[in-house]
Amino acid sequence: MIRFPDRLIEPCRVFCIGCNYGKHIKELGSTDKDRCIVFMKPGVCLVQPGAEIRIPRDRGMAHHEVELVVAIGREGENIPRENALDHVSGITLGLDLTLRDVQARLKKDGHPWEMCKAFEQSAPLGDFIPYNSSIDLSDIPLTCRVNGMIRQNGNTRDMLFPVDRLIEILSKTWLLRTGDLIFTGTPEGVGPIIKGDEITIESPLIGTFSWRIV
Repeated sequence: MIRFPDRLIEPCRVFCIGCNYGKHIKELGSTDKDRCIVFMKPGVCLVQPGAEIRIPRDRGMAHHEVELVVAIGREGENIPRENALDHVSGITLGLDLTLRDVQARLKKDGHPWEMCKAFEQSAPLGDFIPYNSSIDLSDIPLTCRVNGMIRQNGNTRDMLFPVDRLIEILSKTWLLRTGDLIFTGTPEGVGPIIKGDEITIESPLIGTFSWRIV
């Protein structure tokens, strides 16, 4: 369930955006800065704040990726960019956990990313705050700490495809529905996580959320 201050909403679909920050693209040695990369996770991947997370064993290195997440509150398709934010009902932070070694092999072979991105508990999700037009989605600071040490410290101003553009792009292929979530991509600084680590993500506007790897 998606938790708002006053209600719970059943998630519909989880859209995820890859390679949406230039410095993150550079740190991964990718060249995808001119394309909007979209993949999906099933709703069962979502993990509420404070829960314990289990990462698949013997699959190589796992990485954290902190992201701004937006919830769709009004359905629409072929949404023009100038009206896109009218369809956003809430925002929070989330983690796109990634099996990085598996991803490298999949990318090399030209295969889809589900095996590295859509495993159980791969989408820890904070509590949502309501969105309104006074919130500037192009200026949201976001931080990821592992065991108290800062790993990622970014801002949505560095997105290659900002939120309104992402909604425009997605709605050309899908009818966006109430309860759909969009993980909007991660800034640079991604790094490994192992058993026993505590991951904390935070933004002054949105809140602070933590999980422990077990």
